[in-house]
Amino acid sequence: METTIIKDLFRNTTNYENQEIKIEGWVRTVRDSKTFGFIELNDGSFFNNVQVVFNNNLSNFDEICKLTIGSSIAVTGKLIITPDAKQPFEIQATSVTVDNLSSQDYPLQKKRHTFEYLRTVAHLRPRTNTFNAIFRIRSVAAFAIHEYFQNNGYVYLNSPIITCADCEGSAEMFKLTTLDLDKPLPQKDGQTDFTQDIFGKKAFITGSGQLHGETFAHAFGKIYTFGPTLRSENSNTKTHANEFWMVEPEICFCDLEQLMDIEEDFLKYVVKVVLEKCPEELEFCDKFIENGLIEKLKKVCNSSFTRLDHKEAIDILKKADKEWEFQPEYGEDLAKEHEKYITEYFNGPVFVKNWPKDIKAFYMKLNPDEKTVAAVDLEVPGAGEIMGGSQREEDYDKLVNRMKELGIDTEELDWYLQLRKFGSTVHSGFGLGFERLLMYITGMQNIRDVIPFPRTPGNCDF
Repeated sequence: METTIIKDLFRNTTNYENQEIKIEGWVRTVRDSKTFGFIELNDGSFFNNVQVVFNNNLSNFDEICKLTIGSSIAVTGKLIITPDAKQPFEIQATSVTVDNLSSQDYPLQKKRHTFEYLRTVAHLRPRTNTFNAIFRIRSVAAFAIHEYFQNNGYVYLNSPIITCADCEGSAEMFKLTTLDLDKPLPQKDGQTDFTQDIFGKKAFITGSGQLHGETFAHAFGKIYTFGPTLRSENSNTKTHANEFWMVEPEICFCDLEQLMDIEEDFLKYVVKVVLEKCPEELEFCDKFIENGLIEKLKKVCNSSFTRLDHKEAIDILKKADKEWEFQPEYGEDLAKEHEKYITEYFNGPVFVKNWPKDIKAFYMKLNPDEKTVAAVDLEVPGAGEIMGGSQREEDYDKLVNRMKELGIDTEELDWYLQLRKFGSTVHSGFGLGFERLLMYITGMQNIRDVIPFPRTPGNCDF
């Protein structure tokens, strides 16, 4: 008999009523008495479990009564509608076959486990309700991201992971080498001689695909990258990891105002898709992780995002009747407490734009005041900054001057500068930390709990 997936049983229950079917999966719980018992079974296709009822008519009844949590089994039986019970239907088993009897020391017994403990068994935690929900939402959200850009005429770019251009600050980038670190490194003029390394010069694991993305945007008009990003910063906060995923679109013939329109439309689209395709998972998250989560997400989809200058945001913060851990200042970044206050002040997502140039990257468009750049951060309730973008500097001379001010090697990035000589356009782009988005959508408070196998300082297990 062909196996039926549990998702089909829940989505098309009446099609299977009183039909004999076969399902396969893993035991979540088992309860038994002298003559009958119940198994909660999950096959990974759907968030909810199927209840299997078995009795002593089974030839291997005693064996089934001894099933352990985590065991894999195959069940054949009849689907019976149960309108007066908690579950909409159950499977009355006619046979149960054990594929693998899970060991008694299975780490995920039927009790509440802390997230800290579950990180130590990251290879097993997707089997729990919480992480089954989180990682299904991650899958759906990732597909929605691709779907949004593909539906809107963007070209998907696989930007390089390895780069020899120290354009993002080598202090935050992992170094890549084939030199034997267990032996004395080759020297030249008192420094490591990277001419003997695999690429003949110092190489890094890139922290962004943006610069390469801009080159393709000037050929295709609109592109996006979506892939792994690595940063070497030694940060142990709940929102930082050394390996995460980034979404980075680059759009030609697009200024800052148009960019904010795209960011808002994009975020609403992804959230709507998750609301539509993961109702059971979000209901679980709403109940057990963040109360009011679904209402928050629906509100974002139906609201207009506020737009204000960085200076205006600081004005609001300075006038606030509040004791700050970090005093808000006009020339400085916003702290987490500032982001939280601003989103609460406007009761929704807020674009903070036109930032002081001295705290932003070299490639951002210099505003006419020559003190600020056309940069924007999107702040959302509960998660703070979720996207960061800017209009890019399209003027060759201004970009070269800015790079020289910051001591950035223009020769190393000559290929990037050439974009400003060969058909430059007004163009913009943003970066979205995928895990930050997932924290916002699921209500999870720690980035380690929305990444399958988190890489953070001191932790590179599994």
